Amino acid sequence: MDWATDFDVLDPRYVGDPFPIWDELRRSCPVAHSSRRGSNWLPTRYEDVTAIAHDVAHFSSMEVAVIPFEGEEPEEPVLPYGLPPISSDPPLHTWTRRLLLPWFSHKKVATYEPLTRQLCRRLVAGLAPAGRADAAADYAQQIPVRVIAHILGVPAELSDTFTGWVRDVLEFADEPERRFAGMQALIRYFLSELERRKGEPGEDLLSVLLQTEVGGEPLDHALVLGTAALVLIAGVDTTWSAIGSSLWHLATHEGDRKRLLAEQELWPLAIEELLRAYSPVTMARIVQGDVTFAGCPMKAGDRVLMNFPAANRDPAVFEEADKVLLDREHNRHIAFGSGIHRCAGSNLARMELRVALEEWLAAVPDFSLEEGAEVTWAGGQVRGPRSLPVVFG
Repeated sequence: MDWATDFDVLDPRYVGDPFPIWDELRRSCPVAHSSRRGSNWLPTRYEDVTAIAHDVAHFSSMEVAVIPFEGEEPEEPVLPYGLPPISSDPPLHTWTRRLLLPWFSHKKVATYEPLTRQLCRRLVAGLAPAGRADAAADYAQQIPVRVIAHILGVPAELSDTFTGWVRDVLEFADEPERRFAGMQALIRYFLSELERRKGEPGEDLLSVLLQTEVGGEPLDHALVLGTAALVLIAGVDTTWSAIGSSLWHLATHEGDRKRLLAEQELWPLAIEELLRAYSPVTMARIVQGDVTFAGCPMKAGDRVLMNFPAANRDPAVFEEADKVLLDREHNRHIAFGSGIHRCAGSNLARMELRVALEEWLAAVPDFSLEEGAEVTWAGGQVRGPRSLPVVFG
């Protein structure tokens, strides 16, 4: 395989260790191309990724899936607005994003922290006596979905079901039937929840959106449905993957683990560095019309994979970019994207990552990868460990 002309973001080599591939592409072909699953471009430099992110005139967010959906499209789309605001352009993007921001402000996120800390403390306390755990499936995976369930006002007991749907949609991109079934199940569930809230409104995000008016008119239910689906999909796998990747790093870097335990003032910088080094998310943009970018003749309809993780490893921007420096002070990472589509839930993700690591280290200060056990990773739209066997002490 020539990564410059035939890359595959689902190739096991790419998923398992993409860093040397990005390094080579930056040197030889910083905007790679592949005809797999249509015409796709893969920028790997910070400068190029941020430029495309800010150019909403040429690069649309109407389709953000890294792997396009396959199969027959329904005559009447169930989500005519997609997943706003992430899969929309201005002006729809502008006002739908404004509806979400209050739910993820610094002040609002602070109200979710006690619940998150209690959850993490309970989870890790249940794992500690066994002396080992799957830090991905038993811990990281369990946290964001329950916090998001609280925000949406849906039962936390369904967390495994929600996680399954999200994994079907994001992780199994080469299995169109499974992917479509996951999305359909998610939509059916939220449709029933919207119906229930018409007669039993609460103070959760779904209820508030149903009662919200824009321009004197209530929000279209299809728009509320798309936004709810977005909050679940975007809020679960992404943060779970960031927590899991950070735990993998700490399991394999004893010195960094000891520094976090000994230097409490290091935490703010450390969280940003872990986000930079193990950015989980790649998004897509659709080329609006024929355009030449960085010498590359992009055609209307081409897909550009916004490789935020590679941009965050660009040595032209980050000194010793391939190293995790917990005290890195100058850190203009774009783990949460760049431009108008920068992640609206970044405050929540930061809090969940910090609390998850704090509570884990408080209960399990010494841990390492289990010898002989396999660490498995998922990739494509979101990269993170799916199996992370560790032993304590």
